[in-house]
Amino acid sequence: MRRRDFLSSTLPIVGGILLLEYQHADAATVSRSILEFGAKPDGKTLNTSSIQHAIDAVSQAGGGTVVVPAGTFLSGLIELKSKVNLNLAEGSTLLGSSSIYDYKFASNPSAHNGPNPHHLIFAMNADDVTISGTGTIDGQGSSFWEPSDKASPAEDWAGVASHDLAPKKSGRPSPLLLFVNCRHLAVQDVHIQNSPGWTLHAINSDSVSIRGITIKNPVNGPNTDGIDITGCQNVTISNCSIETGDDAICLKSQNPFGPEPRLVKDVSITNCHLSTCCNGFKIGTETEGGFENITFSDSVVFNCEVPYKERVIAGVALEIVDGGWIDGVIVKNIKMQRSRTPIFIRLGNRKRVHDYPQHGIRNVDIDNVQASEALVPSSISGLPGMEIRSVTLSHMSLQDSLRGSSDLVKRPVPEKDTAYPESRMFGMLPASGLYVRHVRDLHLNEVTFTAPSGESRPTLVFDDVVGARLSEIRSSPISGRMPVLLQNNSSDVQILKKAG
Repeated sequence: MRRRDFLSSTLPIVGGILLLEYQHADAATVSRSILEFGAKPDGKTLNTSSIQHAIDAVSQAGGGTVVVPAGTFLSGLIELKSKVNLNLAEGSTLLGSSSIYDYKFASNPSAHNGPNPHHLIFAMNADDVTISGTGTIDGQGSSFWEPSDKASPAEDWAGVASHDLAPKKSGRPSPLLLFVNCRHLAVQDVHIQNSPGWTLHAINSDSVSIRGITIKNPVNGPNTDGIDITGCQNVTISNCSIETGDDAICLKSQNPFGPEPRLVKDVSITNCHLSTCCNGFKIGTETEGGFENITFSDSVVFNCEVPYKERVIAGVALEIVDGGWIDGVIVKNIKMQRSRTPIFIRLGNRKRVHDYPQHGIRNVDIDNVQASEALVPSSISGLPGMEIRSVTLSHMSLQDSLRGSSDLVKRPVPEKDTAYPESRMFGMLPASGLYVRHVRDLHLNEVTFTAPSGESRPTLVFDDVVGARLSEIRSSPISGRMPVLLQNNSSDVQILKKAG
């Protein structure tokens, strides 16, 4: 006699309580293989319905694990449910279909009212959702791309490898993995590759843990962001490795599923390795609301010895251009190699969707960044009447490997208040190390700038800077007669302690 039958026949059941408690305990251990539901690991049979039936069965049992065993399982869109762990076993591959028509909701098309309803894995309004295991999710991205008609820039340092391709007009699944309004979301250990667009996106979700995952997309893959976090709170991203063709980790503020964006806050990103031809860690570009208490730490942003257009555009990019705000960002212990620009901080005025009084950038603390083989100087730039406030750079070493012309010192730097923000946007700058404009309350402490031999530009250029404190600033020799610091329309700039 089975234990369930024995308990049912020998113990009294009062009001069904015993039966319900037993079902809850049993459900917690439910584990079903997708093979039980007819899935075939041949890489050719479309297994969407088999995988979805397995998820639905486990969900209806109260939760548990859906196992994708070793083998290659072709699939279209599947929807995860509360308390379901999709476990990709070692040697397994969940292979996204190469046909856009396979990425559609079978039972509830209205479940997704966002800008693009095509995804491989989707969850909305779900609690305790997990993707785990050491298997692979492959989006077959190249099936959804075609050559682009974008013209290459005149300067080779300004090119972007992923601009060589564009999405096909028929569409693509993007994000490959999308989670909306979820709580206690965990993605851990899996390998994700060849995403057709954004790879993993969490929107308006709380208690998000992304740990130990690997993302590997082609460097020329268009819009293949690694991890995007929009309107989420209490987020931890740790021990991840990302190689891709767009921003590696990007925080955004907008709400494609509602009227106003949620505050992005309490986000910790640590111990990650990031490589791309766009930005390593970025806040922006969609910045309609706020970002508070954000930390990016103990990570590496790098490129191998590759052409300029395949290198990171900015190692750290902090951008507010849509009426939102940054208040409280810490960047610390970051090693950069061959990032074209180490630090890019930009306050612009592209649009203002909501009229929030907190608008702006303030309280940014960047400490212990070691950057080598940069091409374009770092910059901190606001706008007249929209100044960036309270920025501190400490214990940093910024090494530039591309010598600039002395003519750049006299070239006016355009404001470009409504332009898309990117460290390439102003062209080559009049400073060799750091260009600062429209900033209040700036602190530089123990920062070393190294330029190539023969560099004739000033190391630092301040334009409309009020209230700057400099301590122990070191610079390599400057060819010609330019000073280390060139000031325009600036005041209350003090050198507190000269470099020893």
